[in-house]
Amino acid sequence: MNSRRLTASLALLVPALSLPSLAGAQPSAAPAPAPTVRAPSALPKAAPSPAPSRAAASSAAAAAGTADLRRLGEAFADVADKVGPAVVQIEVAVGEDVSSPLRWFRDGGQRRGLGSGVIFSPDGGILTNNHVIDGARAITVRLRDGRMFAGRVAGRDPATDLAVLRIDAKDLPTATFADSDAARVGAWVVAIGSPFGLGHTVTTGVLSAKGRGGVGVNDVEDYLQTDASINPGNSGGPLVDLDGRVLGINTMIVSRGQGIGLAVPANMARRVAEQLLRHGRVERAWIGVGLQDLTPQLAAVMPNAPRAGALVNAVNPSGPAARSNLQPGDVITSVAARPTRDAQDVIRELFNHNVGETLALEVARGGQRYQTRVTLAARNEPPPPALPVQRAPAPHTGLGLTLRDAPAERGERGERGERGERGEGRSLARVAFVADDSPAERAGLRPGDVILEADGRRAPTAAEVEEAARDGELLVRVQRRGAAFYAALKR
Repeated sequence: MNSRRLTASLALLVPALSLPSLAGAQPSAAPAPAPTVRAPSALPKAAPSPAPSRAAASSAAAAAGTADLRRLGEAFADVADKVGPAVVQIEVAVGEDVSSPLRWFRDGGQRRGLGSGVIFSPDGGILTNNHVIDGARAITVRLRDGRMFAGRVAGRDPATDLAVLRIDAKDLPTATFADSDAARVGAWVVAIGSPFGLGHTVTTGVLSAKGRGGVGVNDVEDYLQTDASINPGNSGGPLVDLDGRVLGINTMIVSRGQGIGLAVPANMARRVAEQLLRHGRVERAWIGVGLQDLTPQLAAVMPNAPRAGALVNAVNPSGPAARSNLQPGDVITSVAARPTRDAQDVIRELFNHNVGETLALEVARGGQRYQTRVTLAARNEPPPPALPVQRAPAPHTGLGLTLRDAPAERGERGERGERGERGEGRSLARVAFVADDSPAERAGLRPGDVILEADGRRAPTAAEVEEAARDGELLVRVQRRGAAFYAALKR
């Protein structure tokens, strides 16, 4: 019996159960006299309306619940409409010798990785993950309206796994950033991205936790955790609140579990993005100490140790910490009046301040507490190595392509039209050599490729391909291992 029928049955039983019992009633000796009937002096009052039945109450509650769910669904749809136009799909072509955690597929003779990004500047600034573009030889940005642009790397920060791209476009829709520190755990969130190349996919969940660290993937770790579905290809896309503001940049999933996705908080992401867009690099604060968590085992053998904090295990003699009298064995219990539970809290707090600022530290030493002040210095970090797409092409007189005529091998003759037009015994132009960092290499050509078409000329000879390339541009259709693809070369 379903719940609705059970409720109705109970409603029918209630009046019968409310009658007085007749088992103990005694018959009367004589009938009671009839009551005297008097003319009413006024109209009788209307009887009170009967209370609604349980079935009616249940139906009303179900309708209210449905209305609430409908409003929540409308809120999710509003978020997708508001933020979706600012979310982009990023396609990255890399060489065969580069590994990446992204999903790869064969296309155009090169491996291609898929990721996501979010537009934060109307003149073409796009925030994404550094691992999305790692090893990139070419970057293509696809907007929601279908337009595609070549992406340029404005800067990248491996320490936070963030990067900024630029495209040549104006008046683009942008996303706004929320204050991720003010976000409440348990609040609804929406993830938007291109999982497995399925562009502009929306998933929902809650903000599961804040301040996650210790993952061991990046130097600076301060993640938001969510159970919104995140998959390969979501990397670089936004995690947003129900007001349509970016709470974080989706970065990774914990593969050992389910519903554990991590995102770089918006406050950190915005700070990195602004520096990368303005300077091409991130200037990170540093005080010159080595830190580790104060574990219960360590605290048990340290005299009067605090319950939590960051244990200093090394001090750079020429760093700001040494000038502020910090020593190995000190426990930092607060930075800028914010309590610190572990080493990650100290790193996170230092990162949120600018070089040159002076911060107050509370330190425990030998059972005593004292305060000191430290002036933040710039961390001496080497810039990340340039990606292939960032390097200037090596000087070449041509397109970096050497061809030779060779008889077609089995299965390499191409289409029937090519054999019919050019003759059954005609040789095919085959790639003999591709120069490093040349237009040919960037286009994905490799020795052994067969040129099926060059600037519209079908089944060309090596000489005909070279003639077509004299103007510094060449569109070729290439055959490799039985599959064909187009490639564009430009000097």
